[in-house]
Amino acid sequence: MTNRLAVFDCDGTLVDSQHSICTAMIRAFEGERLAAPDRATILSVVGLSLPLAMARLLPEAGADYHEHLSESYKLAFQQLRRENAVSEPLYPGIADLIRELDADGWLLGVATGKSDRGLRLCLTHHGIHAHFVTLQTADRHPSKPHPSMLLTAMAEAGAVPETTVMIGDTSFDIDMALTAGTRALGVGWGYHPPQDLIAAGAHSVAMDSAELRGHIHAPGITR
Repeated sequence: MTNRLAVFDCDGTLVDSQHSICTAMIRAFEGERLAAPDRATILSVVGLSLPLAMARLLPEAGADYHEHLSESYKLAFQQLRRENAVSEPLYPGIADLIRELDADGWLLGVATGKSDRGLRLCLTHHGIHAHFVTLQTADRHPSKPHPSMLLTAMAEAGAVPETTVMIGDTSFDIDMALTAGTRALGVGWGYHPPQDLIAAGAHSVAMDSAELRGHIHAPGITR
């Protein structure tokens, strides 16, 4: 029997990290004497790899500068950690949902634009790291919406597209899922509006963890 696999995005899906992301991004831009993007613009690129996010935020710059600005962001985020100022709370009901899915026989994974270190620290802090059998990050894959993260997660978990669901808060997550051939479930509490997820092709959009639980267990659900 092929394994059932539920793969979650992290930022904007499992945890609300917008304060830390926006603070680090603003510090990175101001450190380079650049006008920082507003919060909505920053949140619109969450989920992309850092160089691609920087390319969208500063399209007039070249690839080398996007890499440089990415490193500035990483340093700013590391400084937030040293200041004990990183805020990444779990969304309501997520911890219970993760434990329930695990107990019900689902294999669980994460596909995120975070680094390996950042994801490990986040999941460990919330006591849910052990529930995940496959963790895919921007350190080892092309940026979303490329399907590499999701394809690798399925390979590691022994799952196939027909038994896999991708859960995320951005159109990048939905695009990745559809490219990989899996179900694409959106969450309405993250950083892209629900209507954008539906427009991208999400099979459904849940507005809270209880609704998401039902969508995950309904493989035939359609829009």
